[in-house]
Amino acid sequence: MLRLIIGLLIIALIAAVLGFGGIAGAAAGIAQIVFYVFVVLLVLSLIFRLIRGA
Repeated sequence: MLRLIIGLLIIALIAAVLGFGGIAGAAAGIAQIVFYVFVVLLVLSLIFRLIRGA
């Protein structure tokens, strides 16, 4: 999932440099959403691991 976020950010940076603002904004927005989903899943995983005691 982190590879997806990094890939989208690279696409956003390249698009921004080339002047494609709409594509850059969309890619950055998608990367931000995927990042927040990743953080939520990470926190849930840690909580469930603590509950199970593993």
